Amino acid sequence: MNLARADQVSRRYGEVLALDGVDLTVRTGELVGLLGPNGAGKSTLINLLVGVRRPTAGRVELFGGDPRDPASRRQLGVTPQETGLPATLRVGEVIDFVSRHFPDPIPAGELLDRFGLGDQVKRQTGGLSGGQRRRLAVALAFVGRPRLVVLDEPTTGLDVEARHALWEAIRGFHADGGTVLLSSHYLEEVEALAQRVVVLGHGRVLADDTVEAIRGIVGVRRVSLVADDLPPLPGVVATEHAEGRTHLLTTDADQLVRDLVIAGVAFRDLEVRPTSLEEAFLAITAPDRPTAAAV
Repeated sequence: MNLARADQVSRRYGEVLALDGVDLTVRTGELVGLLGPNGAGKSTLINLLVGVRRPTAGRVELFGGDPRDPASRRQLGVTPQETGLPATLRVGEVIDFVSRHFPDPIPAGELLDRFGLGDQVKRQTGGLSGGQRRRLAVALAFVGRPRLVVLDEPTTGLDVEARHALWEAIRGFHADGGTVLLSSHYLEEVEALAQRVVVLGHGRVLADDTVEAIRGIVGVRRVSLVADDLPPLPGVVATEHAEGRTHLLTTDADQLVRDLVIAGVAFRDLEVRPTSLEEAFLAITAPDRPTAAAV
């Protein structure tokens, strides 16, 4: 079943075209990662799907209805990119307030323990650290036992330990049958969580597939080696040097190795592997990449 859908959606802000004919469907039980550089249109698309904005053109549906209809949002949990919490309210009071909007909320103690905030229940939100406030904002998205949770940059400001704890909470929700749409700048986060990845760039969908397929789309491999000096080599799209090794991104790893041998390059410790999601992401969103609609 389709829980959220955008059909040829465009959105303008004056002369700025933030989204340009975007198609996206989020189905029951999926964990979808939404990636894209700043200005790609991720937050705009999320705002349309949850009913905060309306499209300039195209159609948006949430649980088969209009996202701006409160009835369509009853089974939705959202954490926007920026949140504000009443500074004088205690953490437990915020949870209680939000819980009263739902017929069967998760008990406050259970929710706070799940997000590592059990010992903060009596603290005013104004006294929380930035990471604690962010965890509370994410926890609020799960209060009403939603069918679909939409998270826009959920781990911004969190340290590594808190980020991994939040990942486990998201995984647990998904394992219990929940559906998640996750927007993130942390590419390793999407790689760790998502089953399906949608890449936005310049207001358009550049790619929509599994993590492995996204890597394969760009056809780039990483060739790592140790060499004192390398001549210019055809087919190399990027070169990095780190910890005494040279890393070459290439569209044809086999040909690159042949070129190294023909050029008489003295190299050792050769390693060839697929690109990471980050490398694929950078390649897909490169300004000089051919028209993305063909992806």
